[in-house]
Amino acid sequence: MRLDKYLKVSRLIKRRTVANEACDAGRVFLNDKPAKASAEVRAGDVIEIRLGSRNIRAEVLSVKETALKEEAREMIRYL
Repeated sequence: MRLDKYLKVSRLIKRRTVANEACDAGRVFLNDKPAKASAEVRAGDVIEIRLGSRNIRAEVLSVKETALKEEAREMIRYL
């Protein structure tokens, strides 16, 4: 799954366009490397998002095309 879509489905970022802009600005890292919005996300990957003074670091546990709010919590593990 594309990184920008995963960020939206897992609810790390509210909207896909915001996720896309964050990737373009170099604020999203996948396995400690700057990531493009089109990067493929797999289980076991580590995502880091730097938004303002907030840093979010999470491990991908599962990849689903759609998820309810409760299911989205099970897709990631905060580090």
